[in-house]
Amino acid sequence: MDVVATRADLAAARDGLTGRVAVVMTLGALHDGHRALMRRAREVADHVLVTVFVNPLQFGPNEDLARYPRPFDDDVRTCTEEGVAVLFAPTPDVVYPDGDALVRVTAGPLGEVLEGRTRPGHFDGVLTVVAKLLHLTRPDVTVFGRKDAQQLALVRRMVRDLDFGVEVLDVATVREPDGLAKSSRNVYLSPAERTAGLAISAALRAGETAAPQGPGAVLAAANAVLGAEPGLRVDYVALVDPATLAPLDRSHEAALLAIAAWSGSTRLIDNVTIHVGAP
Repeated sequence: MDVVATRADLAAARDGLTGRVAVVMTLGALHDGHRALMRRAREVADHVLVTVFVNPLQFGPNEDLARYPRPFDDDVRTCTEEGVAVLFAPTPDVVYPDGDALVRVTAGPLGEVLEGRTRPGHFDGVLTVVAKLLHLTRPDVTVFGRKDAQQLALVRRMVRDLDFGVEVLDVATVREPDGLAKSSRNVYLSPAERTAGLAISAALRAGETAAPQGPGAVLAAANAVLGAEPGLRVDYVALVDPATLAPLDRSHEAALLAIAAWSGSTRLIDNVTIHVGAP
C-alpha cells in the first residue's frame, strides 16, 4: 500500500492505478463501519483509495476538532488489512494551500435541516472537501455509509447537480452487538453514557415496529423510548423523505427515521429506513 501525504505523491500513486478505482473518504479513527465501506469498494472496483483527513471546515467553533481521535498507525494497519491500494493522509495546508477556502460548495436548503439546523455551515464544509477530494483522487465510484444519511443525500445531490461523473454507493450502518451504531466518537462515551446511547437504536426499532400504523405512530413510539432514558438530551426525532429530507405526514415506501441526541458531551446520530403505512 502506498501511503501519501502530498498532492504530487497522490497524483503519481493514482496514475499507477489501472482499471476501476473506488475512493472511501474518512476522518480516520477507522472502525468496522469503515472496513465495510472498503470491502464494498473492493467488490466494485479494481483498486481502493482511502482518504484520512480531519477536515476543519466541517467542525463548528465549539466542536471537537482538537480532540478528534487520530490513531494514524492503527488506521494504516486497518487499510493494509483491507487491501487498500493507496492511503492519502494530507494535512490541512495540502488540502487548503491558500488557507480556508473562500469559494465553497453550498449545501443549500438540504443542508439547513436536521444536522444542519444544529450545526450551521457543517455541510458546506463537508461538500467542499468531498468535491476537492473527488477532484484529487479521480475515482470512478465513491462509497459512503448510511449512518450519515443526510451527508449521503447531499453528496448524491451534489454529484448529480454539478455533474461530477462519479457513482455514489452506500453501505448499511454497522452496529455493535447491542445495537449501538459504530462511530469514531463512541470512544468518548463512559459506560453509563454508552448505556444511555442504546436508547437511540431502541427508539429506531420501536418506530420501525409502529410503521404500519402511520407516521404519527412512528414518531410517538420513538419519542416514548427516548423519553424514558434520562441520560439522553434529544436534539431531534424526524421522519423524512430520504432524498429531499422533507417531513413526512403520509404513507411512504421508503421513509427515513432519524435521531440525534447527546449522551454526556457526545452527540450521537442514527437512522433507519422504514416503510410507513397509511395514517
